[in-house]
Amino acid sequence: MLRCGSFSLDMSRPLVMGIVNVTPDSFSDGGRHLLRDAAIAHAQQLVAEGADILDIGGESTRPGAQTVGLQEELDRVLPVIEGLRGVGVPLSVDTCKAGVMRFALAAGIHMVNDINALQQPEALELIAAGDAAVCLMHKQGQPQTMQLEPHYGNVLQEVMDFLHGRIVAVEAAGIAHDRIVVDPGFGFGKTLEHNLILLRNLARFSELGVPLLAGLSRKSMLGMITGQQVDNRLPASLAAALIAVQRGARILRVHDVQATCDMLKVWSAVNV
Repeated sequence: MLRCGSFSLDMSRPLVMGIVNVTPDSFSDGGRHLLRDAAIAHAQQLVAEGADILDIGGESTRPGAQTVGLQEELDRVLPVIEGLRGVGVPLSVDTCKAGVMRFALAAGIHMVNDINALQQPEALELIAAGDAAVCLMHKQGQPQTMQLEPHYGNVLQEVMDFLHGRIVAVEAAGIAHDRIVVDPGFGFGKTLEHNLILLRNLARFSELGVPLLAGLSRKSMLGMITGQQVDNRLPASLAAALIAVQRGARILRVHDVQATCDMLKVWSAVNV
């Protein structure tokens, strides 16, 4: 089970995390759900399609994205969080700012999805003081420059070592083991070959002893493989998601919830 605020999520089956980008510049759907009502309607539609978790973000972390000020990010995400109270599934906030975490937790968020893995000052203490779950992600560099020259000696071992270190750190801070998820960070400071090595060896991450989240939906690595633009990457996204599940991923962070849920229904029917 994953303890996620007032929710306890059964991890015996793969879960689907629906993406709610309240941003003008996200790589796939930037601007489509920037206004509060549009974002809330989109989130409700994702729940109707089968989303087990909603991930609400107010700052794009695509390669080359510019940072957003604290107040602007809060102005984007808090009205959406408040408007989705009682939607029936856990709400996650996708942020690396401790200030956003603080207000989101006060607004009733159930999970924090942090690309910085709670390394910002005060982030650890904020999460430890409550009962929200946390997703710890690996990245190399910052979104503005992370794809310029990513380099590793051994990408698999380095990503695993980093995530293991963060698990140790957050548990030492008082965050229980059953509140932790990890994410290898596909596309965050990694070349296509780095991403493929991680995907091929995803089963190794089970050694960390916590649920694994895979975020591959519509990413540029799939465009590099298929030659398709971002709006035409659904088949590639489903293929990548299925590979991730077969190698142990327990949470799929996706744009296309209904198609992903349908894929998982077929996979589950065969793997009873």
